[in-house]
Amino acid sequence: MNGETPILSVSELNRLARLAVERGLTQVWVAGEISNLTLAASGHWYFTLKDSQAAVRCAMFRNRNQFMDWVPENGMRVEVRAQPTLYEPRGEFQLGVEVMRRAGLGALYEAYVRLKAQLEREGLFDPARKRPLPTYPRHIGIVTSPQAAALRDVLTTLARRWPLAHVLIYPTPVQGEGAAERIAAALRTAGERRESEVLLLVRGGGSLEDLWCFNAEDVARAVAACPIPVVSGIGHETDFTIADFVADRRAPTPTGAAQLATPDAAELGQHLRHLARRLTLGQRRRLHTLAQRLDGLAQRLRHPAERLASRRRHLDQLARRLTLAQAGRLARARQGLTHLQARLRRALPRHEPLRAKVHELGRRLARAMAADRQRHADRVAALATHLAHLNPAAVLERGYSIVRRTDGSIVRDSRQLALDETVELTLARGMARARISRLVEEPQRS
Repeated sequence: MNGETPILSVSELNRLARLAVERGLTQVWVAGEISNLTLAASGHWYFTLKDSQAAVRCAMFRNRNQFMDWVPENGMRVEVRAQPTLYEPRGEFQLGVEVMRRAGLGALYEAYVRLKAQLEREGLFDPARKRPLPTYPRHIGIVTSPQAAALRDVLTTLARRWPLAHVLIYPTPVQGEGAAERIAAALRTAGERRESEVLLLVRGGGSLEDLWCFNAEDVARAVAACPIPVVSGIGHETDFTIADFVADRRAPTPTGAAQLATPDAAELGQHLRHLARRLTLGQRRRLHTLAQRLDGLAQRLRHPAERLASRRRHLDQLARRLTLAQAGRLARARQGLTHLQARLRRALPRHEPLRAKVHELGRRLARAMAADRQRHADRVAALATHLAHLNPAAVLERGYSIVRRTDGSIVRDSRQLALDETVELTLARGMARARISRLVEEPQRS
């Protein structure tokens, strides 16, 4: 075993080769002629793509070819978009095909993309310019070929869904040379006549070349300029043309266009019958309610003479009740007055003794008040005399004085004073100042 170079198995080598091929080569478009075509029961397609100098094995699996609307044949020239790879079990180089088209369609597709981008920039695809379809169209126009199988499908659908509509056909070729100009002219004619409320632009399925007239700029601009709402139903669900993008509504098939443009008469009839049943039930309930109300009002309704007689009887009853009530109140008032008079007579003889007693009590009260005033006057006089004895002014009148230091404090003891200190003397009338020249202490009492 070589220590520097590892030894690979065949499977390892093929896996490394596959990875190198897939990493080194991205998806490419390859043109060639089909040979050795095998349509497997699994749905996969296996074939060889060759030219005059070389050949390569190809595989297109079912999840890719199921979207194609045609089946390749040996000898057919095609263009494929594929991922180069290596089939590991046999070590064979091959192409994993993603997309296949007939040779020569590349230029058409590029023209399709350029025109689509141009019209999109101009606003022809803008949803804001799309017009609503009439809910219950009475006149429906169809732009298609009278020989097209799609026309029969559309007419059958219209007759089943909305037989009330009048159908007008604007005949035009829908494939081949000059078809685009004829389709645009038919659209302009329908728009000028204004005979229809909605137009169906329809054609059955076909190859890209068959449907190419609906990718023409003339057709796109005629659809955009048409004053009548346009519903396109061209090819199959996977087919998209320029006319589909410009149309007010796009249907996946011609039959779908007829369905989009019309209501379903059967469903509408069923809905109307449902509404009619609801209306009938509602009216019945309303009539029943009104009948009950009418019966109640009829029971309450009486003849005017009967109502007057009833009111007269009621007034008579009220008059009798009022007379009885007044008589009763008068009798009770008289009885109460008699009772009060008896009480008054019983109370009158006691007035004189009460008056004499009140007069005696008044005299006694006057004497008591006079005695009480005298007692209070005597006490006030005694208190005044006692207060006069305590009056400082009376003491000063007897020759005494009040000694104060300069800070205003009263001197009660000679020991509070100092020699040469100035003091103030308060006399009975006026004040004086004096200076202490001598201090004599009070002798102690034994």
